[in-house]
Amino acid sequence: MDEALLRSLTPSVIGILVRRGADFAAAEDAVQDALVEAVRAWQDDEPRDPKGWLVTVAWRKFLDATRSDTARRRREDRLDEEPPPGPATAVDDTLRLYFLCAHPSLTPSSAVALTLRAVGGLTTRQIARAYLVPEATMAQRISRAKRTVSGVRLDRSGDVATVLRVLYLVFNEGYSGDIDLSAEAIRLTRQLAAAIDHPEVAGLLALMLLHHARRASRTTPDGGLVPLAEQDRSRWDTTAIAEGIGILQAALARDRLGEFQAQAAVAALHADAPTAAETDWVQIVEWYDELARLTDSPVVRLNRAVAVGEADGPRAGLTALKEVDETVPRHAAVAAYLHERGGDLTTAARLYAEAAHQASNLAERDHLTRQAARLNTARR
Repeated sequence: MDEALLRSLTPSVIGILVRRGADFAAAEDAVQDALVEAVRAWQDDEPRDPKGWLVTVAWRKFLDATRSDTARRRREDRLDEEPPPGPATAVDDTLRLYFLCAHPSLTPSSAVALTLRAVGGLTTRQIARAYLVPEATMAQRISRAKRTVSGVRLDRSGDVATVLRVLYLVFNEGYSGDIDLSAEAIRLTRQLAAAIDHPEVAGLLALMLLHHARRASRTTPDGGLVPLAEQDRSRWDTTAIAEGIGILQAALARDRLGEFQAQAAVAALHADAPTAAETDWVQIVEWYDELARLTDSPVVRLNRAVAVGEADGPRAGLTALKEVDETVPRHAAVAAYLHERGGDLTTAARLYAEAAHQASNLAERDHLTRQAARLNTARR
C-alpha cells in the first residue's frame, strides 16, 4: 500500500466533503476513518481510482456519523443528493485547507497540529509522538482546533504569511519520535509552492532546503551540537543546496523581497562558502540589514551583531550588540563569543556559564557549559 499516496490525497478528499456540505471537523474525522479502512482494504488490491474510493467511503462514514433522529431528514436529503459513482472531481482544495488550518483564531501549536493532521495526513498518534506528548493530549488539541474552525468560510484570500509561519514552526521542530517534521515541512511547502505562485513561499522552501542540507553535520554521534564554523562541509547535501539556491535566485529575481527570501539569502551565503574562513560576512551583514528593515526583530539584530563581529571585528560586534535587549534569548551566548574573539577570556567564560544556565534545551546547555569549561582551563 502506498502510504505517501494516501497522505497526498487527504486534503482534496476533505475538501470534496466540505463542498458537499459537511463541516470541516466532521469531514476530517470521516476522511481519517476512510484512511483506516483503506489500510485494511488496499493491502492486496489497490483500487483503480484511489481518490474516488476514498471520497465514496469517507462520504458514507460522514453519513453514518450524522445519523440521529433530529438529523434524519437532513441525512435523507443528502443521501438523495449523493453523486453517482465515478471519477472524483479534479478541484484542488489543498490551498483552502492550508489557510483554514492557519486561521488566526488558532494558537500556533494548534495550527501546527491541525496542519499536520488535515494537510499532512499524519495520524494523531504520529503527531503526538513527534511532539512527545500523550496521544490523548494531542487528540484534545486537534479536536479543539477543529471546533474552532468549523463553519469558517474562506470567501476571501487567506493570509499567506500566517501559513508560512505555521510551516516554519513545523520545520523548526526537527526530528523527534517516528516522524521527521523537518522533512514533512519541506514536503508540505513543496505542495504549497505548487498550489500558489508567491515569492515568499519559494523563499521559505529555499530556506528549508538550505538548512536541511547541513543537518548531517550539525550534531556529534552522541547528540552534541557542532557550531557552523566547525561542521564537516563534505557532509552537506550539495544537491539540496543547489536546489535551494536555484529556487531562491528565481524568487529574488521577482523583486518582491520578504523575510524568508532574506533569511534564505543568508543561508545560501553560508552554504556557498567552501570553508568557514571564506564566508562573505560583509554581504551577510547587508542581508541582515534588509531583514531588520523587514521585521524589526530583536533576534535578527542579535544575529546581525555576530555577523558584524565577523566582518568588522569583535569590538564592532559588541557595539552592535548594545542595541539588542539583554533579555533576548542567546544574548549572553553571543556576548560570550564576541568577548572570546576579542581576547577577554574571563568575561567570555562567565557569559558562557550564564548562557548555559539560560539555555532552553539540554544539547545547547551542554555545549555552552563545555565552552565555559574550555576557557576556564585555558586561563589557568
